[in-house]
Parts: sequence; C-alpha cells; structure tokens
Amino acid sequence: MYISTSSSAASSFLRAASSYTRSRFFPSSLRNLNPASSSALNNQRSTASVVVRSFHSSASRWCHRLDWRSPFSLRAQIRALNPVIERFQKQFATMAAEHPFKEVLTSLPKPGGGEFGKFYSLPALNDPRIDKLPYSITILLESAVRNCDNFQVKKEDVEKIIDWGNTSPKQVEIPFKPARVLLQDFTGVPAVVDLACMRDAMNKLGSDTSKINPLVPVDLVIDHSVQVDVTRSENAVQENMELEFRRNKERFSFLKWGSTAFHNMLVVPPGSGIVHQVNLEYLGRVVFNTNGTLYPDSVVGTDSHTTMIDGLGVAGWGVGGIEAEAAMLGQPMSMVLPGVVGFKLSGKLRNGVTATDLVLTVTQMLRKHGVVGDGMGELSLADRATIANMSPEYGATMGFFPVDHVTLQYLRLTGRSYETVAMIESYLRANKMFVDYKEPQQERVYSSYLELNLAEVEPCVSGPKRPHDRVPLKEMKADWNSCLNNKVGFKGFAVPKEAQEKVAKFSFHGKPAELKHGSVVITAITSCTNTSNPSVMLGAGLVAKKACELGLLVKPWIKTSLAPGSGVVTKYLLQSGLQEYLNKQGFHIVGYGCTTCIGNSGELDESVASAISENDIIAAAVLSGNRNFEGRVHALTRANYLASPPLVVAYALAGTVDIDFDKEPIGTGKDGKSIFFKDIWPSSEEVAEAVQSSVLPDMFRSTYQAITKGNPMWNQLQVPSSTLYTWDPNSTYIHEPPYFKNMTMEPPGVHGVKDAYCLLNFGDSITTDHISPAGSIHKDSPAAKFLLDRGVERKDFNSYGSRRGNDEVMARGTFANIRLVNKLLNGEVGPKTIHVPTGEKLYVFDAAMRYKDAGHDTIVLAGAEYGSGSSRDWAAKGPMLLGVKAVIAKSFERIHRSNLVGMGIIPLCFKSGEDADTLGLTGHERYTIDLPNKISDIRPGQDVTVTTNNGKSFTCTVRFDTEVELAYFNNGGILPYVIRNLIKQ
Repeated sequence: MYISTSSSAASSFLRAASSYTRSRFFPSSLRNLNPASSSALNNQRSTASVVVRSFHSSASRWCHRLDWRSPFSLRAQIRALNPVIERFQKQFATMAAEHPFKEVLTSLPKPGGGEFGKFYSLPALNDPRIDKLPYSITILLESAVRNCDNFQVKKEDVEKIIDWGNTSPKQVEIPFKPARVLLQDFTGVPAVVDLACMRDAMNKLGSDTSKINPLVPVDLVIDHSVQVDVTRSENAVQENMELEFRRNKERFSFLKWGSTAFHNMLVVPPGSGIVHQVNLEYLGRVVFNTNGTLYPDSVVGTDSHTTMIDGLGVAGWGVGGIEAEAAMLGQPMSMVLPGVVGFKLSGKLRNGVTATDLVLTVTQMLRKHGVVGDGMGELSLADRATIANMSPEYGATMGFFPVDHVTLQYLRLTGRSYETVAMIESYLRANKMFVDYKEPQQERVYSSYLELNLAEVEPCVSGPKRPHDRVPLKEMKADWNSCLNNKVGFKGFAVPKEAQEKVAKFSFHGKPAELKHGSVVITAITSCTNTSNPSVMLGAGLVAKKACELGLLVKPWIKTSLAPGSGVVTKYLLQSGLQEYLNKQGFHIVGYGCTTCIGNSGELDESVASAISENDIIAAAVLSGNRNFEGRVHALTRANYLASPPLVVAYALAGTVDIDFDKEPIGTGKDGKSIFFKDIWPSSEEVAEAVQSSVLPDMFRSTYQAITKGNPMWNQLQVPSSTLYTWDPNSTYIHEPPYFKNMTMEPPGVHGVKDAYCLLNFGDSITTDHISPAGSIHKDSPAAKFLLDRGVERKDFNSYGSRRGNDEVMARGTFANIRLVNKLLNGEVGPKTIHVPTGEKLYVFDAAMRYKDAGHDTIVLAGAEYGSGSSRDWAAKGPMLLGVKAVIAKSFERIHRSNLVGMGIIPLCFKSGEDADTLGLTGHERYTIDLPNKISDIRPGQDVTVTTNNGKSFTCTVRFDTEVELAYFNNGGILPYVIRNLIKQ
C-alpha cells in the first residue's frame, strides 16, 4: 500500500548559528523536573518525556477520567476534542500580546477537563499552502511561528517557510531554533572544553561568565570510549569497562565536572548504551511541554547519526560541535530552506530479508538520486529508525518519518506513560502533524519523488570501502573477485593473479590456522544503526542457535563481539534464550557503546596480525555498522563490509567473504554434514515470534529508571565544584585550547591568502576519518612522539577520539590516517607530505609546523565530497591549528564545510568541470586568493580569483553560503563571534 511520506533537507546545507541573541523559550529549569518524584506519576516512573509541573498537578484527575484499557477509545476521545480547541483559541490569544502571532495561541484541552497547555496553531493561520507542506517543513514552520519576535525570527521568515514550494529552490535562508542538543563523548568533550575556555575568555574580558551556559537542554551520552580489548568471555563487559575507566578517568572526571558546572546539562554515564539508541528509547520527547507551551521536539547533535531520531517523528540531524555549542548558548541556527524528497514504499519485505538489507538498498538509491527520502507503511518503528540513521550515508540532512499509530505504539512499548503519549497524540492531531491512515490524506508536495517496492529488496551487504557500495548477497563472490582484480580504488585492491590464492599458515594458540585474501578476522554486532532493532538482533541469535544445533562453530581466531546499544537488548536476548547461543559462537557482550564501527575494535591477536602483515593478506571485517571507510574499522582489515547482524554471524561462521551462500556450504557440522546458508537462516515468522515474546515494556522501564545514576566507577569520580575549570598543563587528555588567546573585542576582519603553499593535494572522497582519525594512535606518529615525551606508555595511548580534549594531540593527529592518499607523494599511501621549499618528505604535522614557523600560510587542494563521513569538528579545528587558511575542492560535505567557516578557514569550490588536474595544478605552486578588503563587499557564493606564482589563474566560488557565515569569518570564527555578542548584551 502507498503511504504518503516526508523527509527533510535533501541537498541543503545546514548553516551555523546566526547573529541573534539568546532564546527566551528554553529555561534552565527544564532538566530539573523529575517525573519519578511525582506521586501522580509514580506508576509511570520510567517515562522518558520531560513533563512540566502544570501537567503533574492534574495528572491524577486525567488518569481517572480516561479509558486507558483501549488505545482506540483514547484516540477517539482525543479526536473528539479537536472542535473544542477552536473555542479556546480566542480566550488565550491575549496571553501573548507582544507576539506577532498571538492570535493563533490556542489551548489544548484534555479529555475529561482541564488542558495540556497552549500551542501555536498552524491550522489557525488559515493558509491553504500549509496543508501541502511536507511534515518535516511544518516543524520548521511551527518553530518560526512560536519563536517569532520580528528580531530573532521575523514574520518574513514565516512567510518564506509557508511559501516553501516557491522559496526552497532559491536557497532562501531561514533561522531555526532546535529544542535541544545531543552530544556523545568524542564530540562532547571538545564541546565542554570549548565552553570552559569560553568562560575563561569572558572572565579575562571582564564579562559575566554565567552567560556561557546552555540555554536549551543538553544531553550528553558517554558511549564512544569503550574498546573491544576483551572478547569471548563472560567477564568481557566488566573487564572492558575497567580498562575504559583506567584510560579515560581524566576525561570522565572532566565531563562529570561539566554536568555540575553547567546548568541544563544531563550526562548519561559510561556503560549505559549508544547515544542514538538511548535517544530513541529514552531521551526523545516527540512533543515538549515547557511551562505550559507545547511544541514539537527537535534536536541537533554532534554525531552525524543523530538522524536516527527522525524515525520517531523528531526532527534531528547532525551538526559540527562548533555549531552545537552556539545552539547551546541560545543562538538560532541559520539554514537554507531545504528541498524535500517524498519516498513511496509499497509492498512488504520478503521472507528472510532484514531491515539492514532495506536500508542498504535505500541508501544506494538515495545516493544515486543525490538527495534524501523516507517511507512508512508496513515498516516498524525500529526499521524506520534504521533507515533514518543512515541519512549521512545517502548524503541527506535527515530522513523524516511523521508520527502515526506505529510511533505511539513504540512510545508505549519503550515505557513512556499513557499520559505523555496522549498529550503527544492530541497535540500533533490538533496541529495537523499526525498521520492517521483511517482519515483522508492531504496530498503533500515534494521537491522530487522516489519509489521502492519492498518486495524487491534482497539480502545484501555493502563495501568493501564505502557504505553506499551495495552488493546483493548472491553476487558477493563475483564482486569480491572483481575487487581483487580491479585497480586500487573504492572497489579494487589490484592483487596480481598469481598472488590471489596465497595461503598464510600460522599457529593460533598452539593450533594450526590459515588466512587467505578475504578471510574474515573481525565480526562485530555493533553500531547504533542495528542494535536498536530487535528483529535483526534476535535474528542474529537465531542464526547462532541453528548453527550450534547443527554443530557449526566460528573459528577461534576470528575476533567476535556484541556491543548492544542499550541494556534493553541484553534483557530480551536473555529472555529469548538466544544469548546462550551467541556466547557459544563467541559473540559475548563486550560493552554498551559504539565500538568497532567507530574504530574501537581493539587489537587483533598477535599471531593473526603477523599473518596478515607478513603475507600482505587483504583481510576482511564484517560488522553491523554504518561506516566502513578505509582505515576506520582496523588498520589491518583493508576490506570492510556492512551487513545485518544475522549476516555478521553467518560470515563469522563461513570465515570468508569469498563465498557464494546460494551454492557453497558455510562449513561442516556434526556427522560431517555440509551446512548451507539456508540451513541456518531464520524465517520472518520465527523472528517475529521471538520479538513478540521477548521484547517487553518492563525491560525499557527497568533499564532507564536508573540510567543517570551511573555505576560504582562513575560514582566514585571526585570533581571540583568550581564554575571555572582549573586546567592542568601536564594533562594529555584535557588542555586549554589557544582559540581565544589575545582576543579583543575588535573583530580581526577579512583576510585573504597570499603566496600560500599547498600542504596536501587530494582526490575525491576525502573523509573526516582521513582528516582527523578517531581510532588508534600509530606508534611512529607525531602524536605518539608527543605522548611518549610526556611519559605516556604505548599501551596507554588510547585513541584520537578519546583525546579530543587535548588540542596538542589532535593537531598532531590531523591528516594522520595511515590510508591517506596525497598526490604530492606520487602514489605512496600514508600520513606524510612534501615540504615544497625543501622537497623533504615529512609527517603532515611536521611539514605544517615548518611552514608556520617560517610565517607561510598553507592551503589544501581536494576533489569531490571533501569532508564526507562523520560530523567531526576536529577535522576543521585541526587544519586551523596547522595554519591552513583555505580548502579548494570540487565539492564539500555540508557539515564539514560549515565547520571550516566556523574555524575561520575559507572553503572554495572549483568551477563545474574543473579541478586541480584539469587546471594543471600539481600542488608545488604558491597560491594567492584575492578577497575584498571589507566584509560588506563579500556576498555569499560570489566568485573570486586564485592566482599562482607560475602565472596560472582560475576562478572559484567562495562557499560562505549565508550572511551569518560571513559574520563568523569576519570575527575569526563562530566562537569568538558568540563571545563578542554575549558580552555586548
């Protein structure tokens, strides 16, 4: 069946925060509410929604007057109230006398008497254009109406959104105020470091340091620090957590200090789960009720997969940490009004096809289309979240699913109270943001359309180096052999024919073992994308069980791991009895957090690592993640495939990706029988039965009741009570960054680039992993030397991601990816470059310091999709600290481009059809970029001339995409801009 769908921000660009002052709609007391302490809500203590005191006071009366036994009865009562809303509208219009849209402030009555609160009614605007807007755009519209004061948000901005059909193709800029900000610890630590540093700057400039304080709710989930050091053990969780705390005690103490020093900041301790699953199951409000004002939940996060929450009907997307900090401080975000793609899904998934197969198919379709989409219909909430999660992989800002009955069922399943769900449904129906398939559907208008019949989706994987390179499972063996033959690239390893059958024999713990090209050495059930989906997690357990019963076991030298996204997963795996079989196959739970997908895969056994290195084996990893860029998962796995959790287990059993599951046996079971893929693959009915019997609401309630209470190791951390942080100059984890040294109230103004050297010359698809790796610190790197010089032993290096609070480590880790391909090195791969004046080959950091010490600026040349991948603020901060003044590329990933501007780096695009190669640029030239002397003479998207010292001249487009970004550039970056404006207030 065809269900009208919506999505958000196809090829649009999020912009950093605007010049407006702090919001008055999000008081710091919001986070202090405690539903568990209210006697009226005592039986619903596990609710994840934020509930205001006015709601508490009448909750008991509300409970007794509604029939909670029948959700259909409740829904009918809520629908019956809609006509009543119109009568209340005039009565409360006078409550916002100064508000430009005061006449649409409307009461939302409760069934049985009283009111939920008041809201700004979109139907009361009485504009027929609104009914045709995509649901995602109505969230932008509601925010603009509610926050409109003709200063921060103007009535003209509201009109631009209402007229979306005409304005979106014109790249029109609008302000947007997210309801909250979401952080994980890799990006959260530098954000809190910056906030602490900004307080110091305010103090030095003689201003009020309390102005540096989150004005919207900030949720920080510590989930990126656990590594898979211990696996295949019943004690793996405890041992890995002990190692995590030993390595990260300083970081964790700093974050715990931040949770007390800054108001309105909730920190979810380590060991609780993956940020996006916790957001989906617990933090997501769907509808806020703040001091009696109702409005849709919306969130920006410092992790690109914040988009997962779109599956819950919450508008969310990833931004850079720099932008998130400005949003925390009440700065509205400036964004180009996005285009929207409608994605029609029809039919039903075939037997044995998983949600992961669907999302990899959708990812490939949307990547080819160049924009975002989404769909609904038969999809479960978990399946929607899986699709929404992968938005960055198909190049979109977000993939949005409006709220419907499936959403409400999920909210109840995950322990949200009936009162809260009733409020959500009532509000969204009243504001025409709810999809009810029993009622006539208003046809929505989209920028473009895509369509997929779910019955056509087939099992697949994606790889070996990019998430959108989908491979149907039946074609996997042929595709793998093509990759061996193809020249080095995204789909090639260029292995000579005579070396393709090489066998590396070795001894694993005293027993004979062997590896070939394509041998699997890491299999990980991990990542926010899949671990929140019970169908694929239980499906993996069923594969493990069937294999055990047939006598088939995973080879002991394969590093297996299971890292659930929340404690709920453990509960339903135990309830189903399937964890026992996963353990027998080596998939013991290793921790609760983002592991292999972020590069926290831990070390391989020394014998396995030696066999790979000494024989130049192209080893494989198979993981249920969302990223598989080169060098990310593990330095020794050059082929990395994304797959569903059940397929991860299947490939672990097979031990190789060089297999045709349709024709070749996976292995030999008991009694010498050949075991085939079909013998271990569960049916859709088996999976559905396991989900129905094993996933229960009490599991969510019990898991999240105590989530913020932490664990003994967290609770034992002692932190100071001061509001200004005391920096330890000897710390290798937390260091005061140099951004505000010598800062004055006078902006530095416009700067061009004169006679700059080229630090690096790249081709296409340079990711933020290449620019600022998050994984292990190589033993010979400048960062390793820095740590060794300060007494840090090699075993305690930890990862770049864990040391993001120290600018001295991160500057040395910039462009430190071991798979970096720099044209200045003529084909050599690695984190080095040529120091042009001397011709010496140096580590990138060392070359950059030579240029900097000599007073020379540098630039970077690049191809298409520069900065794709995770939203990583250090990919912009690092180059700034290295002295990079501009990046000239064919195209940019949207978040990274805005982050470059936020750090004062000029992003420029070659003209269509041109790049460094077509222009004959080698990177040995010196570059001058002529910008006007006055900021008032620069316009977003204008052309400028770039000249070189050898007489070449070409035109580029300056990618300051909004007037606000020009203001950031004039101030030397977004954070100095924010400080100057806060001081002026």
